[in-house]
Amino acid sequence: MKSPNFLIFLLSACVLACSAPVKQETGIVTDAAKSRLDSALTDMVESGMVAGVSALIYEKGEEVYFKAEGFADREAQNPMDRNTIAIIYSMTKPVTGVALMTLYEKGAFQLDDPLEKYAPEFADMQVFAGVDSITGEIKLEPLARPITIRDITRHTAGFAIDPNQPGLGELVKAADAGNRNNTLVQMAEKMGKVPLMFQPGTQWAYGPSVDVQAFLVERISGKPYGEYVRENVLDPLGMKESRYFVPEGDRDRISAVYRKEQDGSLSQVPDSLAHSFNTQEWPLTPGGFGLTSTVDDYMKFAQMLVNGGTYKGTTILKPETVKLMATSQLDENITERMWLPSKGQVGFGIDFAVRLREPASPEENMGVVGEFFWDGAASTLFWVDPENELTAVLFVQVMPFAGQVHKRFRDAVYGSYRED
Repeated sequence: MKSPNFLIFLLSACVLACSAPVKQETGIVTDAAKSRLDSALTDMVESGMVAGVSALIYEKGEEVYFKAEGFADREAQNPMDRNTIAIIYSMTKPVTGVALMTLYEKGAFQLDDPLEKYAPEFADMQVFAGVDSITGEIKLEPLARPITIRDITRHTAGFAIDPNQPGLGELVKAADAGNRNNTLVQMAEKMGKVPLMFQPGTQWAYGPSVDVQAFLVERISGKPYGEYVRENVLDPLGMKESRYFVPEGDRDRISAVYRKEQDGSLSQVPDSLAHSFNTQEWPLTPGGFGLTSTVDDYMKFAQMLVNGGTYKGTTILKPETVKLMATSQLDENITERMWLPSKGQVGFGIDFAVRLREPASPEENMGVVGEFFWDGAASTLFWVDPENELTAVLFVQVMPFAGQVHKRFRDAVYGSYRED
């Protein structure tokens, strides 16, 4: 028979155990979020939204989620995995912005300096003002003010982009500034001869501004852009897999690119076309597109940003510079913003969209005020959430741009929209 003192001890222990507070999950990526993420990624593949998907999330400096689902190459039955190389298209832009801002920190330029101060290729530009209805001649007007460096970091420079625009489009096609056989200098020379499509600073229009940033880095630093970004951003961060040219030994890891057809099916874009930029070394090293990467490689870049410019003891930028980049540079009076409003309640900083307000409806992407992010033409995505010290990288390879993929992923991370 147990002694009375022992029975009292057992009873006390039971009372203490039953009254102990239940440990609450903290952070954003809880078990519930992981379950939502697993379901969302699996459904993306099973529903035929994408052929394959990989997602990596860090919170407070630690990996909290990774999953790869489906195929990098469905036809060859190559699974999507951690080492899959994706073509990141416009997710190249923030990398270029960081490279440019390393020169800003050295005092090499100011954001409101005229671009022509460093690049006379853009001096004496004019603005397209329509086509004369009688003569058919293009009408031009002088600049109200020069293009500034701030303009090329926030897409307000006015560079012409539409080859189908009456009058101006023919000049865009004839210049062929973005031809991959051009050097950055040749690109700039050709762009400088095409009239702007609007006065600088009056509209937001996505275009080749970040390619001009790469040219400016090359001009100011005196080094080829590809060398400068490698030496000052990619190599210091250990981003060995982030590159324009993928050597032959690594090409079996490049994901196929898929096109969503009108009937909802996915068809593979021939590798000879989809991978052509990255399997040959071209004269053009664009700032706005062209890099490939893996989820882990790009996460190093995102972690550098969430840590205020430093990653594992290596400082790329000062915290105040990262904050400047992540602060909207768009005046409220710039109301013509192309498709930027489709990104939600955002402004635009230096090569990032910046969330200004909470989502206003269930249709908008979930996110946190103060986050900054960008994406790529094949529907890749990354964001930096400073409030929660969270960074996310999502790789798929499907065109045209699949915004619903991003919504599903963001809703899984943060939970669905809730009415107040």
